Amino acid sequence: MRDHSPITIEEFNGLWKRGDADSCPPDHFPAANNLQFIQGGFRTRDGIDPYLPYANIVRTYTFTQESGQSILSLDAAGNIFDSGSPTPFVPILSIPGMLDFDFVSIAGRAYLTPSDGEKGLENEFVYVYQGDGSSARKAAGSGPSGSLSLANSATAGNVEAGYHVFAAVYETDTGFLTNINTPIAILAPGGKKVDISSIPVSPDSFVTKVHIVATKAISATFYDGNVNGYEFFFIPGAEVVNGVTTLAVSFFDSELLDSADDLQDLFTEIPAGVGVNTYHGRLLVWATFTDISLVLVSNVGEPEAINQISGLLIFPLDGKPITRAQEFRDILYVFKQTRTNAWTDNGDDPSAWPMTVLDQGIGSCQHGVAAVLDSGGVNVDYLVICDYAGVMLFNGSYVRPEFSFKIRDFWLALERDDFGRIQVLNDVIQQFLYIVLPDGSILFADYSNGLDPEKVRWCPWTIDVEVTSVTLINTSTLVIGGRRALVTI
Repeated sequence: MRDHSPITIEEFNGLWKRGDADSCPPDHFPAANNLQFIQGGFRTRDGIDPYLPYANIVRTYTFTQESGQSILSLDAAGNIFDSGSPTPFVPILSIPGMLDFDFVSIAGRAYLTPSDGEKGLENEFVYVYQGDGSSARKAAGSGPSGSLSLANSATAGNVEAGYHVFAAVYETDTGFLTNINTPIAILAPGGKKVDISSIPVSPDSFVTKVHIVATKAISATFYDGNVNGYEFFFIPGAEVVNGVTTLAVSFFDSELLDSADDLQDLFTEIPAGVGVNTYHGRLLVWATFTDISLVLVSNVGEPEAINQISGLLIFPLDGKPITRAQEFRDILYVFKQTRTNAWTDNGDDPSAWPMTVLDQGIGSCQHGVAAVLDSGGVNVDYLVICDYAGVMLFNGSYVRPEFSFKIRDFWLALERDDFGRIQVLNDVIQQFLYIVLPDGSILFADYSNGLDPEKVRWCPWTIDVEVTSVTLINTSTLVIGGRRALVTI
């Protein structure tokens, strides 16, 4: 055409879905599908390959252990499988009615919580899985029953004169210490050991030890017979293997330093929540069936030890459940669908942590938070958060314009009633984002040119498996859970 000036496109920058068709820049397309980006252009995305013959997959996670990685998969019948199990097609956990689950790995173990996608299942609990193919069991556990039998020994020892109250505590194979059994007192003459018999034996194979706890000497003048009215301490070295029923103990009161009193306030069964995560070495569980605005917070380094009184964070009630909790730059951020609040660990009990209201219009769906790491892969630089308004970057506050600025109309057209199906996954090595959409497709984003709304390149992917969940294995291999099978790209 005479006098025509061609437009040279040196870089193709993906989908543009904002405003009318005339507003689309020349280096974008108003329609695109199943593309990946290369330097200066694009190509058809990689094809899919079968991975594992699991069917009707609802949720998948990558479970990393010292021995390697495996995939935890939930099917539509409420069965969770571990691809790394010696029997990968035998469920490690089966709960009818489990529509979704969340998972966090701590010390090589998997903590699993069954849910209906909005809150924890009624009359269900957090489970712990050892990663060896054996069935997952309820986390935490009940203490011993009955009481010990006590006698003052004829052998010289250091138990000081006065009343001492004794009890037993179970220790499980995950290090959890249960509450104590029925306490019993003895009047010690001083200068002798105390012989203990009838130490309870647990029938549970996961109980490995029994610890003996005791009070310091109580003067006979002041002892009132209330065996539950005094502080208990762990006796140094006073433990036996589960199954041993006798032990002689000797201790000075000055050696009783490790209090056991808080054991009485721990959950023996941790209520199931919609999600689990960690913060400052603590396990978090949120949105239980009866308390949708509650976060349960464990003791430091003891993921199964959650105090029913002091281990609680309460999100201001609004009738909506908590969706996600995420640590970021030493702060705990907790989200509802359209709310974001923050808590700071001040060294006190969690119930005393100060709360800050951050945003009362933007939040996240249950699987809608992903971390973006810096180039060194050490510190979290941003969170990527999926909100009704768009895909947002969060660095302590929400960055404007939204990260999905280019595809605003595309995002706003998504089915709001199915936003709970959205999941965002970040491949920090290749600098890709994968977002599972309500219709079972994937929204792909390449941010290798920069984590910037103007530089990110978007493209929808449609895959013939009705995508329900995505995860990464072996650093950057995408595993896709679908109604028909697990596949990889």
